[in-house]
Amino acid sequence: MKNTTSAVKANKTVMVLLILGLSTIIFPLYMTIIIAFKQPSEMTNSISGLLSLPKTWSLNNFREAMEVTDFWRSLRNSLLISVTTVVLSIIIHSLMGYTLGRNKKSKFYNFIYLFIVSGMFVPFAILMMPLAKQTAELGLANWVGVVLLYVVFYMPMNVMLYSGYLVNIPLALEEAARVDGASTWRTYWKIIFPIMKPMHATVAVITALAVWNDVMTPLVVMAGSSQNTLPLAQLNFQSQFGTNYNLAFASYLLSLIPILVFYLICQKQILNGVVNGAVK
Repeated sequence: MKNTTSAVKANKTVMVLLILGLSTIIFPLYMTIIIAFKQPSEMTNSISGLLSLPKTWSLNNFREAMEVTDFWRSLRNSLLISVTTVVLSIIIHSLMGYTLGRNKKSKFYNFIYLFIVSGMFVPFAILMMPLAKQTAELGLANWVGVVLLYVVFYMPMNVMLYSGYLVNIPLALEEAARVDGASTWRTYWKIIFPIMKPMHATVAVITALAVWNDVMTPLVVMAGSSQNTLPLAQLNFQSQFGTNYNLAFASYLLSLIPILVFYLICQKQILNGVVNGAVK
């Protein structure tokens, strides 16, 4: 009886915590949506005025925000950078994770693994100015340079996830493939790579979210060019129209929709990939 009572109390506590956590997400999202649809004349200093629904639901703020931020061009650049980075990261980082994960008993490979993973502790602020100068000298002060930097920046975390996920894949599968005459390269692409699908989804979402929302790297590398990502366009927008919250929040929602759709598509694979990738 005591165990049942304790379980009920624990469930109630969990429910209260979940409700509190959910409210911290729903309330800002609610404010963002209603402000994005309101007109500047409806913005008042009173709490009731801020929380109230728009008198008329109009898409005028979204249309104007798209014009001011050059939305479609910025969206194209963000999609190009994000998709290219994700594809390269999955291919390159999974190969590196497989190689290092299957050879951790070797001192050399273990040193390489620790060296790569240690890159997570290097702050971007230290590398910012040298990278800006080097990319300019190499003619990479464009989206290509940004993609290359992203692939390097997210390599430590992704390699750690992939190598950790390999613990859940038995060596017997590879040994059976070798007995059948398959090479290591063929074994990886035909057997190991498809099995790592949950981790591919996890890496894709984590990398895409980081790349999509990043401001500093495109700002430093592509400074002075006409190429803007959505975060850069919003940064320029804020500097020009900082007090126009209606347009600003409409712009935020527009940039949120693509990455939110991408997350919803991949969410089924994320939890499994994160849990299994944490195993070492």
